[in-house]
Amino acid sequence: MSWKDLVTEENVKKILNDFSDFEKSNNKPIVKLSVQELAGMIDHTLLKQDATFSEIKQLCEEAMRFNFASVCVNPSYVESCFKLIKSSNVKVCTVIGFPLGATTTQVKTLETQEAIKNGAEELNMVINIGRLKDRDYDFIFNDIKTIADLSKKHLCTSKLILETCLLSNEEKVAACLLAKEAGLNFVKTSTGFSKSGATVHDVALMKFAGVNKLQVKASGGIRSYEGAIAMINAGATRLGASAGVKIVSGQKSESSY
Repeated sequence: MSWKDLVTEENVKKILNDFSDFEKSNNKPIVKLSVQELAGMIDHTLLKQDATFSEIKQLCEEAMRFNFASVCVNPSYVESCFKLIKSSNVKVCTVIGFPLGATTTQVKTLETQEAIKNGAEELNMVINIGRLKDRDYDFIFNDIKTIADLSKKHLCTSKLILETCLLSNEEKVAACLLAKEAGLNFVKTSTGFSKSGATVHDVALMKFAGVNKLQVKASGGIRSYEGAIAMINAGATRLGASAGVKIVSGQKSESSY
């Protein structure tokens, strides 16, 4: 079945109906993680506009101390982070077309090439939300496949940010199907810069729509250990949070990301 057949209205509705039946079942696995295991699933994040170098340096130091999966920063800090953490197992993650997703494919390509050159190993690209809502699936597929192929060529991990708070369930499913067929590694819920962040429902739906070929990153509003575990039990294998230290320390953060 081609990607065009997958995103037909009929197939998307079928997936949503199947998901509804799945949600009513009692066969959902319960995951239990140690603090150390949870830390290894967190992208320690600092994407605010006024982030300073001293804050970025602290982010990297915390990521190495707690063995987080990565530091997620804006592109201008990628090279600095790479130099700070290159002796550790922590990876550098950055954002592409952030936070609106409305730049051209050419601009996203240049951003990706620059980020990889500067040391990024994980790339979080924002989907073009307006074109998704217009059902311009040819554009969306080619846009995200360009970045997925470039990431794969350089052995980088690619993640597609959907901004789920702005999408219908049908649009979320269509986006996941396109991401799966385009060869991305993850779908991600949120930028952390819109109306709201990750929900358990959205994570579970994205996991279901990905048919185990896509991993899910939950981000936006994850502020506690309990909240993090809830997302993982819904199907997330990665978490984006600025509150990583508080999460693994059993505290609660008031941060919006």
